[in-house]
Amino acid sequence: MTALPQLKAKDFATDQDVRWCPGCGDYAILNAVQRVVAQIGASRENTVFISGIGCSSRFPYYMSTYGFHSIHGRAPGFVTGLKVANPDLDVWMVTGDGDGLSIGGNHLMHLLRRNVNVNAMLFNNRIYGLTKGQYSPTSEQGKRTKSTPMGSLDYPIDPVRIALAAGGTFVARSTDKDRGLTDVLTRAAGHKGTSFCEIYQNCNIFNDGAFEPMTGKDTREDNVLYLEHGKPMVFGKDVKKGLRMVGMRPEVVTLGENGITEDDLLFHDETNPALAMLLSTLHHPEFPEPLGVFYLEDRPCYEDQVTQQVDTATQKRGPGTLEALFNAGDTYVLE
Repeated sequence: MTALPQLKAKDFATDQDVRWCPGCGDYAILNAVQRVVAQIGASRENTVFISGIGCSSRFPYYMSTYGFHSIHGRAPGFVTGLKVANPDLDVWMVTGDGDGLSIGGNHLMHLLRRNVNVNAMLFNNRIYGLTKGQYSPTSEQGKRTKSTPMGSLDYPIDPVRIALAAGGTFVARSTDKDRGLTDVLTRAAGHKGTSFCEIYQNCNIFNDGAFEPMTGKDTREDNVLYLEHGKPMVFGKDVKKGLRMVGMRPEVVTLGENGITEDDLLFHDETNPALAMLLSTLHHPEFPEPLGVFYLEDRPCYEDQVTQQVDTATQKRGPGTLEALFNAGDTYVLE
């Protein structure tokens, strides 16, 4: 049999007009995903993109694969059912900070704890964009929007912390135009289990510049900590800043001052859940923003265990029929 040629990124683009606002960060994410699925050798007939509701959830229209634009917050249920029904499919889920963490927060939590073998991308722009600029679960305290004209009183949800607490087995963060986005998504695609990647995404209409310190050409090196397994946590334009622990608290230090060397710094261990949780709390201005893979764990997938249970039941009781199922257990006759 002649092997089919490997598809290119352009082969995963559709003929649909991409209807995001000009300059939206979603364009960069779409391009990155199309490159990644091409690089990993994905096939269009075996790949599925499922989304909920929101700007990000238009994603399936722009991928030349199977796809489904589902209902608000319920994409995790759809991808779970799809993987249980057909575990061989390569399934990607697209959601946003509103869709995934407000009405869909409960569903997302159960997807993560079950460890369904899907790739979940949460686009976080810290605003409701599709409904024209209301505050979202990730908006910062004091955020003035159409729905919070005097400033939001809510403390924001941290998606990475939620994913870790829910038992996520692959938890990562990147930004829409970060150089490491394709690397993170490639690793996510290779993970056996639920991969969760939060992607900071700029909404240039309703929340422009929300992530400028982490994405600006002149500011990102001093404000981003790239996580590399087994490597010291260093950052800065001259790579002279680092993180170390003082007792139970992290602090920023300068290499060379007071005899501090790389050996004094924290080294990233993406298999350490306590360290991952600590890194998820570094949102104070004195700390850089960690990007990359926070945590990685090898654990059985939900759909594999479901299949094993069905096989065990079938061996013990036979294949069964729908009629037998309807008449099983307690039944009664109306006369």
